[in-house]
Amino acid sequence: MRESRAIGIDIGGTKISIGLVSESAAVEGRLTLPTEPEAGFAEAMQRVVEGIERLLTSAGARADELAGIGIGCAGPVHPGTGTIHNPFTLPGWEGASPVRVLEDAFAVPAYLENDADAALLGEVHAGSARSFEHVVMFTFGTGVGGAALVDRRIYRGTNGEHPEIGHIPVDSSGPECYCGVRGCLESVASGTAVTKAGQALGLADAAEVFERAKEGDPTARSLIERVVVAVAAAFWTALHTFMPEQVVFGGGLMERQFEVFAPALRERARLAERAWGQRFLFSKAELSNEAGMVGAAFRALRPEEVA
Repeated sequence: MRESRAIGIDIGGTKISIGLVSESAAVEGRLTLPTEPEAGFAEAMQRVVEGIERLLTSAGARADELAGIGIGCAGPVHPGTGTIHNPFTLPGWEGASPVRVLEDAFAVPAYLENDADAALLGEVHAGSARSFEHVVMFTFGTGVGGAALVDRRIYRGTNGEHPEIGHIPVDSSGPECYCGVRGCLESVASGTAVTKAGQALGLADAAEVFERAKEGDPTARSLIERVVVAVAAAFWTALHTFMPEQVVFGGGLMERQFEVFAPALRERARLAERAWGQRFLFSKAELSNEAGMVGAAFRALRPEEVA
């Protein structure tokens, strides 16, 4: 008997990842498209629809065989209404509904989640959080996202909103964030923030900042030390806010640089364990940049486990 399959979509500020995913978490087909938000929501969704059609054709599958379509999108989003409310990385898309477009195109249920929630679902079903009931996830990329699992369900706040962990203040002398607060985790430790700080030093991007720091450049090392302190502070806050069993660090920045942060995280976990008498684990995401895509598919494959 063939496993149930779903389409998982991860919409970021610069790229859209689409995959055909089975219930055993096998990615049977994948493709990546540029987001190009400035071209407008309708144009982007037309390319998504065409991409899904190509994936189904190449896999010999039909839309009516799908369990559904899951969408993880850079937030804020509203899962209940299936609408996007993100003027920061998706300007002009406010109030748009990818759920409606995809349900109309393929006649299967569609579900919308914040991209960090989708990434956590991916790690819960097929990655480093498989055996845990209480998990926090940080995603470090263009911005910093966050999600929490409580009693094996995605934590939702007022109006279904997810925790904005990227806006934990970690450095009162840090740059002002677009949210209006100075020194948010996102404004200090996102890939965008590290690139911006590095460019002020004459370096090309975040990758060069980390490379120079590893080579012993004192200015680059000072910058990275500040980033590590910020991430460790946010980790400490998450431990004491949620008391999780496991904290997962994902996104492109952590995929490449996790070992730079691990010693400081290990020390904070040790201090918390000594204070509260319980073990706090942390790890790098296993699914790398496919976590959001896989998690979005599982939102459609097992909707009863999320809502």
